[in-house]
Amino acid sequence: MCLVSAMVGGLLSIGIAPSLYVNRPSYQTTAPQISNKAASKAVKMDYNYNQSSFPVVQIAKDVGPAVVNIANFQSNNGNGIFTWGTDNSGIGGNGLVETGSGSGFIIDAKNGYIVTNNHVIDGAKKLVVSLSDGRNVDAKVIGADTRTDLAVIKISDTNNLTAAAIGDSSKLQVGEPVVAIGNPGGEQFAGSVTTGVVSATNRILDIQGESSFNLIQTDAAINPGNSGGPLVNYLGQVIGINSAKYAQSGFEGMGFAIPITDAMPTIQQLIQKGYASHAGLKVQITNQYTPEYAAQRGWPAGAYITQVVSGGPADKAGLQQGDILTKVNDVTISGYAELTHELFKYKAGDSVKITYFRNGSTKTVTVTLVDIKD
Repeated sequence: MCLVSAMVGGLLSIGIAPSLYVNRPSYQTTAPQISNKAASKAVKMDYNYNQSSFPVVQIAKDVGPAVVNIANFQSNNGNGIFTWGTDNSGIGGNGLVETGSGSGFIIDAKNGYIVTNNHVIDGAKKLVVSLSDGRNVDAKVIGADTRTDLAVIKISDTNNLTAAAIGDSSKLQVGEPVVAIGNPGGEQFAGSVTTGVVSATNRILDIQGESSFNLIQTDAAINPGNSGGPLVNYLGQVIGINSAKYAQSGFEGMGFAIPITDAMPTIQQLIQKGYASHAGLKVQITNQYTPEYAAQRGWPAGAYITQVVSGGPADKAGLQQGDILTKVNDVTISGYAELTHELFKYKAGDSVKITYFRNGSTKTVTVTLVDIKD
């Protein structure tokens, strides 16, 4: 009986066992994951953080009030959209229309001085400045300079103005973060803030005004209407004046700004004298003489003289129409932009050695630069 009971019990156990274990929860056999508490804290989002501590937020708060919109009104020639005034007297009677707009920034709150680009205010019969607090006030031109594309304008209403802090652009490093503030498209997108980095320094563009400087290149978005606005470092200091964008199809993120440290001497001249003076040769140079054209003729690249002003320093040194300037002192010149940029380093009264090509031979003369005013 014992043997029979044991055998029956064994068979029942074998038959029942599957029904007892089939519904047990399964467990992974992989090694357990060890949590990294430090990593968990690093990725955890704190939605109650203090926004004012974020650099760009604080920069927008600090510098934004110093940035203005500048509307350029000119005589009605059928190209404008908005007419200034509707009566028959004064400005309205002349039928001025807004032909363009740009940006600027307050550099002197006490006196109401605003820095911008010359191309923003060029040809204006009337300028209207829109402040960040909503005020619209008239402005007058204190001084403008086509050679550097810089201008200073002034508003008389100086109540509660905020001036931008000026930094040192000579200390900029490639990769340094920057912020652009301005009015792309005018009032509709006033006070737009974009961020990026310093993509490069010492860029030269063959554009009147900008060719005088080693420009700052940035990938911070710069669009029409940003011209004249500030490029700011993460200390909230203006280190550049947004001036140009490489707009060729297929290219993005290539904006350019005039370094503020290089611009300040001209800005100070405009404020103090109403104009800016520069050292020059008193010659006219064509921008149509390209390295490609020179190579076809078997001539060197350089700056081609189309006219020499009688009695000027170049004339006195013996330079002639048709001469190709190839060096200023020991710096090689490959075209109009390089010549303009190099001469901008000197002041009136400085003597420089000019190397030029004429009739198959190269010669060098010494020229004493003179003051040139726009």
